[in-house]
Parts: sequence; C-alpha cells; structure tokens
Amino acid sequence: MSDQRQMDARYYQLLEQLQAIDFVLVELNLYLDTHPNDAQAIRQYNQHVQERWKLAQEFECHYGPLTHFGHSYSDAPWQWSEGPWPWEV
Repeated sequence: MSDQRQMDARYYQLLEQLQAIDFVLVELNLYLDTHPNDAQAIRQYNQHVQERWKLAQEFECHYGPLTHFGHSYSDAPWQWSEGPWPWEV
C-alpha cells in the first residue's frame, strides 16, 4: 500500500517523538540487560514507557493505529486500509 497523502505537521512531530523515545527505550533496555539492579535506569525506563504510551495514544487517536496484531485499536471502518502507514513517511 502506498499513499502519498500529505499529513499535517503534528503527525510528523508525533512520529519523530515516538522514534526518539523508542531509541531511548531500546538503549535503556540493552543497558538494563547488563545492569539489572540500577534503580535509576529502571525509573528512567518506566518514565519513558509511560511517555511513549501517552504519545502513541495521542497519535492513534488522531491518525490511526501504529501497530497491528492486537496492539492498537481501530475505529470503523477498519483503519489499516488507510494510509500512509507510519513507516511510509
């Protein structure tokens, strides 16, 4: 599916924020794999998880689902047939 529809500025802003926080979460996850007792890193990880959840909720509320297989809700009609998908922009 390819949809070259131009989205508003907030769409791109939210996607960029989600990508940035996903990067932080992966890095913290890798760090915590080798430092499982670092309470400060665990707090940072949990704060970023909460922040990511809020950003994803805002994105999906305005622009549709981010992920599939039961990780995101869909309005009617089925939103997966609408684009662009986050990885297409």
